[in-house]
Amino acid sequence: MVFLIYQLILILIILISPLIILYRILKNKEDSVRFREKFCFFSKSRKSGKLIWFHASSVGELMSILPIINYYENKKNINQILITSTTLSSAKILKKIKLKKTIHQFFPLDLIFFSRIFLNYWKPSMAIFVESEIWPSMYKFINKRKIPLILLNARITKKTFNRWYFFKKYSLSIFKNISASYPQNIETINYLKKLKVKIIKYIGNLKFIGNPYENKKEFEKTLKSRLKKHLIWVAASTHDNEEILCAEAHMILKRKFKNLITIIIPRHINRVDKIFSDLKKKNLNIALHSSGAKDLKNVDIYLVDEYGLSENFYKISKTVFLGGSLINRGGQNPLEPARYGARILSGKNTKNFVDIYKFLKSLGISMVVNNPIDIAKSIVFKSNKNGGEKIKILGNEILKKTTIEIDKILNNAIKKT
Repeated sequence: MVFLIYQLILILIILISPLIILYRILKNKEDSVRFREKFCFFSKSRKSGKLIWFHASSVGELMSILPIINYYENKKNINQILITSTTLSSAKILKKIKLKKTIHQFFPLDLIFFSRIFLNYWKPSMAIFVESEIWPSMYKFINKRKIPLILLNARITKKTFNRWYFFKKYSLSIFKNISASYPQNIETINYLKKLKVKIIKYIGNLKFIGNPYENKKEFEKTLKSRLKKHLIWVAASTHDNEEILCAEAHMILKRKFKNLITIIIPRHINRVDKIFSDLKKKNLNIALHSSGAKDLKNVDIYLVDEYGLSENFYKISKTVFLGGSLINRGGQNPLEPARYGARILSGKNTKNFVDIYKFLKSLGISMVVNNPIDIAKSIVFKSNKNGGEKIKILGNEILKKTTIEIDKILNNAIKKT
């Protein structure tokens, strides 16, 4: 009954989808051509041979599996890799990476009809869903086709668990389709056990692993030459109002460091115009990254208005504030900048990365800030390379163990076909 209601709701969404899609296109949240992939009008072809399928909802999930993608790009027994996601930002990031076997499509609406079409067309040897991507229709038909289904770097919060467990019988029928799950924390292990997932094995959080495709030396060289006369710090993945608080921290620091530039990388670049307007009201000089400004002499704020560049800025900054933490959004992944030896600043709202922040605190490289004064006092211009090296070592161990586990299931599936 619950599944039927779920399907009826999706049908209603399809009926009003033209209006939803038009709105999202106008808001730059949807591709004006490729949105059709969500209705199983595919823009790429399925090659012959073995195909492994990864589904990562958005940017964070996508970035976490890139090391795994890199591994299978070099495996001869895999002919094609399919990555699906639901957001435009993740598609844009993937487009910038040169991959030989890997293609991207948008994930279809979770109707029975679309799930059948999708699986009939792509015929994956294995399906790997990342973090909290639970889709009842797709799970059901993956299981019917006897395709191994892995929930990788699984993450279930208390709120999410309570929502699933409210419909216990229905939820158990969905989670039983998972062949194996690799949770990223202890909390998730306990919830997966209650949801009767068959195989649960803790390896570690994929987000400890470095991005193998981030190697833009030309970009770094150009950027360093433009910023070499300045002290810099980064405020990344910021949300509404956090840019203002970081700008106020900049104004405090500017009294002491006249050559200071604050680099702001908003979580959603469609907010750039509003951010620009808000900061202009504070009489700050702002340079947009896309403008390619060569003279940064009088610049206060360097506003990054392109996706996929965060890691390049992390490499040259000694302090990084991560947004979504001074407001109640649960924070952002701090491991990327920490890997390069940066001090990590965040607000107290980091519930999405509790274990990671505990680990960084044990290394002495993360601090909690509550306001612009705290931020200004906590900014440093020297790196902690020792902490970064420990993260890299742990990440390499997690990558090795993860690929071993996936290979076991994949090789067994290939033998049966």
